[in-house]
Amino acid sequence: MNVGVIGTGTMGKNHARIYSELKGIEETYVFDANKTNANEIEDFGAIACDSMEELLDNVDALSICVPTKYHYQVAKEVIERDIHCLIEKPIAQSVDEAEKLVALLKTKNLVAGVGHIERFNPIVADIRKIIKNPFFVELRRHNPASSRITDASVIEDLMIHDIDILFNVFFAKKNYTMHSVGNFDVCKAMVAFNGSVASLSASRKASKKIRTIYIEEEDFTIEGDFMTQEIYTYNKPEKYGMENDKYTQENIIEKVLVNKVEPLKVELKTYIDCVKKNSEFPITPEQALNNLRICEEIKKGFK
Repeated sequence: MNVGVIGTGTMGKNHARIYSELKGIEETYVFDANKTNANEIEDFGAIACDSMEELLDNVDALSICVPTKYHYQVAKEVIERDIHCLIEKPIAQSVDEAEKLVALLKTKNLVAGVGHIERFNPIVADIRKIIKNPFFVELRRHNPASSRITDASVIEDLMIHDIDILFNVFFAKKNYTMHSVGNFDVCKAMVAFNGSVASLSASRKASKKIRTIYIEEEDFTIEGDFMTQEIYTYNKPEKYGMENDKYTQENIIEKVLVNKVEPLKVELKTYIDCVKKNSEFPITPEQALNNLRICEEIKKGFK
């Protein structure tokens, strides 16, 4: 199977690197409007194309890693050529563009997915196995300032990862109410799901990089870190004591054994396996469209 990568910025380079490591991939073709960027990918054995047309003529499946504002234009051309595609998140720059892509895909028999990479972080599946009835969930995703993303707000850039996890993994298809505040670079949203409360915060103004999840249930609390891929559970004791007229308790702290992996490698291997089997990719265009709709809903709180 020949694969391609359109857009060879930071994410595109990583896609090309991993494709070069996957079994069953014969050739990897890359294209970028900046030919210098594309030529650098040749270090991974990739073939730099002079045009997107040249790339499309040579591949069976590809990754779209161009800036968000070009997602719709590039994805439309790829889909119309009947080529399987994995679109980096968000699926498009607007809900309207995303709806058009979803409608177009319904006329095709293609494997199409969206790269919400944190869905493949092992702590997500492990936490999902542990939780039963969470009454409080907090997801924090804070970044130092970066000039890499300029065509998307902090919601589509960072918070969308946690939107995907919250609405498609932990509280899939649950009714909710939501309130939000923020601006282009800093945002907080509070979501209520029939008795459960969730807090989402994202920032591109931090001095410390944070990627954490915190969950409270009746009998235990969970802390997870997306970067270290570590999970700790804090289990309440059966009894509470008194010492010097103060309540005391000794929680049982357990570190969950997590099989640490590179999420992008798992994502791309899953994508290629889906293409080979002609099966649905775990993050569907419909889910990605709904993620974008929630982003738009949260942005209503901007000032």
